[in-house]
Amino acid sequence: MATAAEKLSSLKSAIAGLTEISENEKNGFINLVGRYLSGEAQHVEWSKIQTPTDEVVVPYDTLAPTPDGSAEVKNLLDKLVVLKLNGGLGTTMGCTGPKSVIEVRDGLTFLDLIVIQIENLNSKYGSNVPLLLMNSFNTHDDTQKIIEKYKNSNIEIHTFNQSQYPRLVVEDFLPLPSKGHTGKDGWYPPGHGDVFPSLLNSGKLDALLSQGKEYVFVANSDNLGAIVDLKILNHLIQNKNEYCMEVTPKTLADVKGGTLISYEGRVQLLEIAQVPDEHVNAFKSIEKFKIFNTNNLWVNLKAVKRLVEADALKMEIIPNPKEVDGVKVLQLETAAGAAIRFFDKAIGINVPRSRFLPVKATSDLLLVQSDLYTLEDGFVTRNKARANPENPSIELGPEFKKVSNFLDRFKSIPSIVELDSLKVAGNVWFGAGVILKGKVSIVAKTGVKLEVPDGTVIANKEINGPEDL
Repeated sequence: MATAAEKLSSLKSAIAGLTEISENEKNGFINLVGRYLSGEAQHVEWSKIQTPTDEVVVPYDTLAPTPDGSAEVKNLLDKLVVLKLNGGLGTTMGCTGPKSVIEVRDGLTFLDLIVIQIENLNSKYGSNVPLLLMNSFNTHDDTQKIIEKYKNSNIEIHTFNQSQYPRLVVEDFLPLPSKGHTGKDGWYPPGHGDVFPSLLNSGKLDALLSQGKEYVFVANSDNLGAIVDLKILNHLIQNKNEYCMEVTPKTLADVKGGTLISYEGRVQLLEIAQVPDEHVNAFKSIEKFKIFNTNNLWVNLKAVKRLVEADALKMEIIPNPKEVDGVKVLQLETAAGAAIRFFDKAIGINVPRSRFLPVKATSDLLLVQSDLYTLEDGFVTRNKARANPENPSIELGPEFKKVSNFLDRFKSIPSIVELDSLKVAGNVWFGAGVILKGKVSIVAKTGVKLEVPDGTVIANKEINGPEDL
């Protein structure tokens, strides 16, 4: 077996010959692999974990109100940049191209809603909040074409690419592209932890600092709840917090999400991958770890520059094994939330659940397209008519996995304001104006086409065939 030093030395020679990526990318990659091979400790000592206090994870209700005058608000907003992580494709939902161009509601895409929200802020306060999109090599070309349609809008849109790293062949630790895999599948984007070096390497960070920008609000482009919050921005500026992670109370659906802990005097993110096996159940419990990371992050731009230039952001490495044409490969990734422990005066803010509304599957699309939400000025807001603070749980079978199939099978989205849970499986089709209440299960037997007629009301019922309707 080659030693770690030998592996790294062969890898450096192979990387030097790759013409597709920049020197910055080559150095960043070698650096990441070197850290991985040195086997730096990933596990935490369980006994040292402490529950963070309200000073460290601040309850949202205790934040000072937003300043009153519009001049003060403009002053706050002029320090802000909004950055959306736009590297993901819509493949899991059966769509081609960037995920952010999937239509969410009323014919508007994620990106449309984001642009409308920021336009409204800029118009209302006379501010200039720019939008940055961090693309990957998978989404860059499409995104450049798509943003053309916003060129007359009241908002500056900048794009930059995150790093492009070669996949590593597990067998000999050499890059896949140097073995004749010249297509896209030889490469990968190394996770959103890469946002910080990529901001600097692209030149965007220095440009923003020269315009007097101080904070960046980073969020996933598919989280409809991640809207600009003036109370949070004001709090960070007043208290000189270099980093803030929005967390929200866990429900049983979120047991795998990362949580914030106090560890050796600093606040840090604890992910399930770092938890020793014997403590995984404790990690998943809602009693001990009550909050999870929404991946809405607010970060001071000067601090980013200082830490990236000092090469101080050494986030935990997430090894992601894959297979390309039968060859076992490894992707090394990092997460932006894990950077929290390197920033000064870093905090979490325990925000309302409404700030976490991700659309990861068509079951989420059903929620946001239904009467459970309304759309106003680009903001998706929950219907006050729903008494239960939690959303209904929705499970749709594979027939509904792709957006196109999902849209075909619903003539219109059912009313679900009074729904607790829904399970749909098999060849099921919904008419218009259907109302679902309580616990509903609609499972078509194999070979049976089950059509729910227009205007049907189904309350607390299991349906297995037309006779049950």
